[in-house]
Amino acid sequence: MRRLVVSLGSLAVVVVALTAFRPAEDVAYYPLELPAGITVADLIRDGYDIGHGTRPTVVATAAEAERLRARGVVLGKTGSVYQSVPRSEPGGATYYGGYRTTAGHEQHNAEVATAHPELVRLLDIGDSWKKTQGQGGHDIQALCITKQQAGDCALGTAGKKPKFVLHTQIHAREIVTGEIAYRWIDLLVTSYGVDPELTALLDTRELWVVPISNPDGVDVVASSPNRPVLHRKNVDNSAGGCPAADAGVDLNRNSSFQWDVRQGGPCDETYPGAKAVSEPETVAIQGLLEAIFQDTKDGVNDPAAASTTGVMLSLHSFGNDILAPYSFTNAAAPDHAKLVALGKKMGALTGYPVSTGDGGVGYLAPGATDDWLYGTRGVPAYTFEIGPSAGACAGFLPAYSCVSSTFWPLLKPALVYAARAAAAPYGPLP
Repeated sequence: MRRLVVSLGSLAVVVVALTAFRPAEDVAYYPLELPAGITVADLIRDGYDIGHGTRPTVVATAAEAERLRARGVVLGKTGSVYQSVPRSEPGGATYYGGYRTTAGHEQHNAEVATAHPELVRLLDIGDSWKKTQGQGGHDIQALCITKQQAGDCALGTAGKKPKFVLHTQIHAREIVTGEIAYRWIDLLVTSYGVDPELTALLDTRELWVVPISNPDGVDVVASSPNRPVLHRKNVDNSAGGCPAADAGVDLNRNSSFQWDVRQGGPCDETYPGAKAVSEPETVAIQGLLEAIFQDTKDGVNDPAAASTTGVMLSLHSFGNDILAPYSFTNAAAPDHAKLVALGKKMGALTGYPVSTGDGGVGYLAPGATDDWLYGTRGVPAYTFEIGPSAGACAGFLPAYSCVSSTFWPLLKPALVYAARAAAAPYGPLP
């Protein structure tokens, strides 16, 4: 989840307890009513992680729920965060009914690159935090998918094809997002010469995918394959003073654009790091985007050039909405109308509304990846918050069957549309 909410207003929110979740604990969704004298802002200061949902809900253990009741908060209960799934064996390539581990994604990336060299270039764009510390860890991998021609998929801006970037699982516990990337990769490599629309896209676009932006964090989530750990951040524990489950940096607050030290301390879910771009994962992602997109925007308050090409989507969970730049301020972005217009085109395909700034709910998100791309390069960049706050397809840990039944059918046409729009995102939209 991307931002925090400080008042209920007319919009619903979800409140997720920050206490280290243990796989053995019963973690459930509790609809809540706040008594007089307690606000969502108070809950934030007391250590709760806030996001969007269809109604005010706290995700908590039974003990945490009792502590809230003792403060006069009225709680219902809509069911466990965890769905009933087939048991997974530790160390496998999948967990929690079918979700891919980091190793599963890496194997898949290698397989598609080997099977489709005419379409896929697999790149190592940097290292995870654990790898930089000599503690194992992973490469940060990106795939560039296109009908390969001379000059394509270079880490530079000279390429002639407009670029679409799909960026997923920067928050490790948002597990459905990596699966959407997996499906998108498979769709592209199996459609060339078969589907005319996708063949045309592969002939004329570079389609970049970063399927696991936070691999060390995903390892933590998947370490309990039947009841995943609700870990959001990377695993950088260099600040010290935090339990292992609470350590790490929120990679979606760590960019060099409008980085804000006030986002939280080392044990908080929105801890932005000791400084901007402190994390190797941020260096990798920001470095990729900086390399492949031209700078078409002079300053924060300047519009992008009308000739700007490219689109990026960063997938998150949950809330069923689309967030357009800026998220660090409620002041309208210079290209506000055009950014919202493109967002609404994608929203018409997913059923998600489009918002900017804090969306009217009172909390901003400085240091986010999509703000960095639009703010420094002028490229339209969006966060998609995938999934509702109640039901089997809700929250951070939806049943794996929801990928096929619900999420992929909604996201597939939006991804195709975004890739088409990358040729002229500020021009007449397709």
